[in-house]
Amino acid sequence: MGLLLLFIFIAVPVIEIGLFIQVGSAIGLLPTLAVVIITAMIGTYLLRQQGLNIVMKVQAEMAQGQMPVQNLIHGAFIVVAGLLLLTPGFFTDFIGFSLFIPQVRLAAAYFIGRQFKQSRYGKTSSGFEFHSTSYSSHQAADYSDEDEIEGEFQVVEDDPKQIDK
Repeated sequence: MGLLLLFIFIAVPVIEIGLFIQVGSAIGLLPTLAVVIITAMIGTYLLRQQGLNIVMKVQAEMAQGQMPVQNLIHGAFIVVAGLLLLTPGFFTDFIGFSLFIPQVRLAAAYFIGRQFKQSRYGKTSSGFEFHSTSYSSHQAADYSDEDEIEGEFQVVEDDPKQIDK
């Protein structure tokens, strides 16, 4: 993870410098600066527009007694998108504008969530995962100390929504 962050902190400025040189030589200095300023203004507008929309959705869900997890995730990505659009550069603008698309936000959230789960719940080298099984007291009494295997486990609950499918 540390190497990835180092790569990002080196690669993004290099990409931005290269794009500034290419765009500046194609359309000139003043138009290039104008594009950077205009994208920052558009980013501010989109951040305000979509941010207020998310805040209203969060408030409505909380008023209904629901946890607005998905809308909070969307809100976090919208804030990141706004910050990227306020950062001068064409590459960061591209990523920022992309994050204003709900499907892109969902895909990014899925990817980050999956990476988080893999780093938090590591697998063995063979890819084997341990799952716990509930035993009744008479089943547990059938096992002697010789049958015990030490290890870590994660309780996996059945999702009632998926059982019906």
